Amino acid sequence: MQWRPTTCAYLRIIPRPRTGTGCFSTGRHIVTDPYGSLRVRDLGHVTAGRAKQLAARTRVYGMTEPSDVHATRAAYNTVAADYAELLRDELDNKPFDRAMLGTFAELVGSAGGGAVADLGCGPGRITAHLHSLGLAAFGVDLSPEMVAVARRDHPGLEFDEGSIEALGLADGTLGGIVAWYSIIHTPPSRLPRVFAEFHRTLQDGGLLLLAFQAGDEPRHLRFAYGHEIDLDAYRLPPEGITELLLLAGLVVEAQLLREPDDRHEKTAQAYVLARKPAAS
Repeated sequence: MQWRPTTCAYLRIIPRPRTGTGCFSTGRHIVTDPYGSLRVRDLGHVTAGRAKQLAARTRVYGMTEPSDVHATRAAYNTVAADYAELLRDELDNKPFDRAMLGTFAELVGSAGGGAVADLGCGPGRITAHLHSLGLAAFGVDLSPEMVAVARRDHPGLEFDEGSIEALGLADGTLGGIVAWYSIIHTPPSRLPRVFAEFHRTLQDGGLLLLAFQAGDEPRHLRFAYGHEIDLDAYRLPPEGITELLLLAGLVVEAQLLREPDDRHEKTAQAYVLARKPAAS
């Protein structure tokens, strides 16, 4: 079962299902909902953990995952080692990044703590920083090569393969989620599904921190971190993201928009801190 996007005239962002159409209106396109209730494939002889990952992926995507998911995994498998080396000390030069992560850690602690998932963790540098701030952090990434590098570089922390669209976690189990530039490869039409999954897995009062490039246009990357790749990336409007979070049941508590630094950034960088409200 493949999903086929259908382009249309430019639309205002209306991030909610269109009644009776099975489509989401997202700003520039109307795309058919790619999620179907197809049976899980025969998993064969695999580990229990791998079976859970494959089953979750099949439930979300049907029998064929979207091409962008495959492309994202392939690209980060390719660049994993060099990405880790090039960005190893990146936080040292990012005071605003450290400030947002520190604020997130303080708020998670004051809300009672709990496990914190670094989703799209890459080589684990943010996971390790969260751990240094006193959080019970673990990492999840789509790329097995990234997970392997993270386990090598941070042997005392837990890292697993997984998708931000289908977390293998029970409802209400996380005290916090960090998605640090990890929503930028998901087509905007699927972000409501991602944020719904974040809401599902956060405990009442749990915190979410997003970081992403601000803008309103897609880019296609053909070369990164010393390698040829084939990958789409999306700059995202902060006001559109906050609207989607609200529709997912998350309350935005703080936002930061900073100018690009003088090193390699070409656009403004956005940070959004949100919370899952306590049950009334």
